[in-house]
Amino acid sequence: MAEACTYFFLSSLLFSLLETSNSLDTLPSNQSIRDGDTLVSAGGTFEMGFFSPGSSKSRYVGIWYAISSGTVVWVANRDTPLNDHSGVLTITDEGVLALLNSTNNVVWSTNISRTAENPVAQLLDTGNLVVKDGNVDDPERFLWQSFDYPCDTLLPKMKIGRDLVTGLDRIMSSWKSTEDPARGDFTVRLDPRGLPQRVLMKGNTIKARTGSWNGLRFTGYPGVTRNPVFDYEFVMNQNEVYFDFTLVNTSVFSRYTINPSGVAQRFVWMDRTRSWELYATSQPDACQTYAFCGAYATCDRDNSPACACLKGFLPKSPKDWKSIDWSDGCVRRTPLVCNIGDGFLKYTGLKLPDTSSSWFNATLSLDECEGLCLKNCSCTAYSNLDIRGKGSGCLLWLGKLIDTVVYSQGGQDLYIKVASSELGMTKRRPEKDCENEGLKEDMELPIIDLTAIANATNNFSSNNKLGEGGFGPVYKGTLPEGQVIAVKRLSTNSGQGPIEFINEVKLIAKLQHRNLVKLLGCCTEENEKILIYEYMPNKSLESFIFDETKSKLLDLRKRIDIIGGIAKGLLYLHEDSRLRVIHRDLKASNILLDMEMNPKISDFGLARSFQGDQIVSKTHRIVGTYGYMSPEYAVHGQYSVKSDVFSFGVLVLEILSGKKNRGFCHPDHHLNLLGHAWRLWIVDRAMELIDESVVDAHTRSEVLRLIQVGLLCVQQRPEDRPNMSYVVLMLGSEVLLPIPRQPGFYADLSVADSPSSNNATYSANGISISTFEAR
Repeated sequence: MAEACTYFFLSSLLFSLLETSNSLDTLPSNQSIRDGDTLVSAGGTFEMGFFSPGSSKSRYVGIWYAISSGTVVWVANRDTPLNDHSGVLTITDEGVLALLNSTNNVVWSTNISRTAENPVAQLLDTGNLVVKDGNVDDPERFLWQSFDYPCDTLLPKMKIGRDLVTGLDRIMSSWKSTEDPARGDFTVRLDPRGLPQRVLMKGNTIKARTGSWNGLRFTGYPGVTRNPVFDYEFVMNQNEVYFDFTLVNTSVFSRYTINPSGVAQRFVWMDRTRSWELYATSQPDACQTYAFCGAYATCDRDNSPACACLKGFLPKSPKDWKSIDWSDGCVRRTPLVCNIGDGFLKYTGLKLPDTSSSWFNATLSLDECEGLCLKNCSCTAYSNLDIRGKGSGCLLWLGKLIDTVVYSQGGQDLYIKVASSELGMTKRRPEKDCENEGLKEDMELPIIDLTAIANATNNFSSNNKLGEGGFGPVYKGTLPEGQVIAVKRLSTNSGQGPIEFINEVKLIAKLQHRNLVKLLGCCTEENEKILIYEYMPNKSLESFIFDETKSKLLDLRKRIDIIGGIAKGLLYLHEDSRLRVIHRDLKASNILLDMEMNPKISDFGLARSFQGDQIVSKTHRIVGTYGYMSPEYAVHGQYSVKSDVFSFGVLVLEILSGKKNRGFCHPDHHLNLLGHAWRLWIVDRAMELIDESVVDAHTRSEVLRLIQVGLLCVQQRPEDRPNMSYVVLMLGSEVLLPIPRQPGFYADLSVADSPSSNNATYSANGISISTFEAR
């Protein structure tokens, strides 16, 4: 019995020792691990051994997360699988790590440039498998490391880039499939030509470009900011150029991968669910496709069509361009004549063009950079190398400008060289013209020459007059190249003074969205204050919905599309633009319609921007338009995004009914349109608000839903109104809607319909207010 107990104890001890030896993190020379054995990193984070991916029968040596054995992050013999379980991984006396098959033939091995006295292979807690001399822990003295040979996964502190001394190029490459880790079609690498940039390639073809590093981020990632998971790092010196990422919180696991389809993805391990959660993906849209619009063009996913030639350039193949084939790009309208009057047009908010044909210098100023570009006949554009602070360094493009993208937020400034004749309508340094108005660098758009504007509008001829806005007349004009424009000329006695003018220029120049009118330029010569807009051939929404004849051209489907477009434009202003913008004068006359009757919000003279977490502001100077102002703004001067939501709700009810809120008249009561709509709603007669010619039985539920959204937006209390993201959701889905409460200004209104006086008195819910500048 004692012998049996002794035997059992020794057997257990031996088994325990074998278990321990199979779980060590280090493989000494002339020792090996076989299929079924593993190395485990000291902290227990990573494990290395033999595996078969998915249902494959092939065997590979790989490294995976200990918490998730199916998450393989590196494969040794990815292109030379074993056919059975007889593989052996060993390290020789010289420090060569080798994988042998059943016939002792080498299937895979490391290459080293020097031998070691006491070589060992060790799996580090970073996931890096290293071959080194004994107890040497200095990465610079490692004989070999798996981090130098990435597969489809980038781990923290794993470099992608080039060692300029040895020539080693660290490149990520996808698996062929989820069950075959052999090198696939896609790679992620740093293109070292010109200013190094990160690219996604399929074979030898660039498919997408993250762009060059600007001191804060890659230019193709304008929205990337500090986050609780990781930080990117970019290093460029005489010895190496690379990027990697580090974890902000080392207790979090995160990995960056490229899947067999070429989609880059970032995952974070969630302890709560014991699974990987997709944190970000680079599923490409059209504008992320490399050179989607060709040379000398920009791609803007918020516009339709997405591609547009740069100013001063025309489609190389007009026929293909009209057929939505933009691959040939654009060419100069006027060739450059080197050193004879060439100048620059400034673009903002861009992903900078392909830098493979560029030159850079970290010590030059932007002015010095401009001078160099002017002197170099091959230079096509320039920009700051580093955007931190006020910007520094010089980056010159010495070839075609390719793969330039417009962003709604973030992005960089780019100065594009054009011929002197293209500058005839623009000053070389446009900010100086508006310097007295306080615009300077903030303007971000060209200054148009007054003579050119006068010529375009036939000297502001009455025959060219489109209408009279609140701040002055608007004229139709035609530029020499044929572009039709709208010219807003502020009258000297208009309510919009220098402050409103500067405000409109600063704000709208920074805003880009398909449902916002584009500002093309401005002019301040000879005390003029002129704004140049894209021309809207169908004029304003007001000219349609309140006109007995033209309103018949707007069927219900078109009205719904217009409501949806306005909502998306407002959502962009409130939540998605670089600034949180409150329009403060949203009304039917400030909604312009393009050739396809798409709505575009215009007239930003009264708009205000909020910074950071600011959500409400107050003013003693209440400006706006009767019938569209929210109660809290009209009575207390408080405005927020909910003020715009109220105005939007008024617009919804006006668009559906074809009736104006201001001046609405009904024989049964003295309520405005909001009050009338509310009365009908609470007695279940809301359909009476709509012209029968617009609605049929199939659209009844859709119309009732729109009326309900409109009433939700005009509720008395701002906190009861939805924000625009919820409005867009309600308009675009079948989400259950809340029950609206009483609208603002729900009372008998006995106000004279003559608010032209700047001191007019307005009665709302029994409260009288003055000091209006309403229109």
